[in-house]
Amino acid sequence: MTATSDLDTTAPAIDRRSADDADSARRRRRWRHLPQYVAVSPFFILFAVFGLYPVFYSLYLSLQRWDGVGPMKFVGLENFRYLLTDSQFWDSIANTLIIWVISTVPMTVLALLIALGLNSSVRFKGALRVAYFMPNVTSIVAMSLVFGSIFSGEFGILNWFLDLVGLGHVPWLTDPWGIRCAIAIMIIWRWTGYNAIIFLAGLQALPTDVYEAARVDGASAVQTFFKITLPLLRPVLLFSLVMSAIGGLQIFTESQVLLGDRGGPGGAGLTMVLYFYGTAFADNDFGYGAAIAWGIFVVVVLFSILNWRLVQRPERGRVTVKEDAR
Repeated sequence: MTATSDLDTTAPAIDRRSADDADSARRRRRWRHLPQYVAVSPFFILFAVFGLYPVFYSLYLSLQRWDGVGPMKFVGLENFRYLLTDSQFWDSIANTLIIWVISTVPMTVLALLIALGLNSSVRFKGALRVAYFMPNVTSIVAMSLVFGSIFSGEFGILNWFLDLVGLGHVPWLTDPWGIRCAIAIMIIWRWTGYNAIIFLAGLQALPTDVYEAARVDGASAVQTFFKITLPLLRPVLLFSLVMSAIGGLQIFTESQVLLGDRGGPGGAGLTMVLYFYGTAFADNDFGYGAAIAWGIFVVVVLFSILNWRLVQRPERGRVTVKEDAR
């Protein structure tokens, strides 16, 4: 009787101890990664305060009419309805796309040629890489002032050179196409070296045995470039084009420093971001400015997806042809 009663009293105690041990183990496992979470928490806190909160606040602000000083007035979707019929906003989209096209195409070609040259056996390749990358880290505000003096209509260096060769003056900062070309040249100057370094990294990652097989088969340099280099470099080209689309649709500093808040004569240099800046911070219409910002976001996303699909389409076509052949 005594032995049985001792077993009955000790068994619940053992069960309680095992349950306590299990709870303690669960608590230790729960807090085991606390130091790692504490180490990475500053990034998420800063992102929530300076990234996530402004995004949601701008969406809330786009539903208001507010001059930045007085009380807000809720207007619902009125700002977005006006945005769809705002001719100036659509003109800014057209200006941005035109500047993007006339800057991205020459920039991509020049960057690829520079990358091919740096990838060949030339001397001082390290110094040349640094030199080509320097414009990307130079102050764009300072360089916009320099380019403003270069493109000056009366005393600009570029018009002086054109007069010297007998081509006459070009109204760079007063003619609509002159304004767009001036901004495009600034973008080309700034981003060609950056993309050249990216293309160079892609070229150096290509397998050499493919080129050796092409040389054995008697392929020329042109055939090797179009049949081997470009297809293998497609992911890098895709990355460059998508990033150029995202950055090109957010042109601001070049236009603002070179032409002012209104984009110059006739608004030929008025880009989407410059229009947003002028509306929000020059006209003090923060509600409609927030709606413009969300319109820019939608345009950038749609244009990036379109750019991605257009570049990927030839690859999908080749895959379909191979599957049909099987």
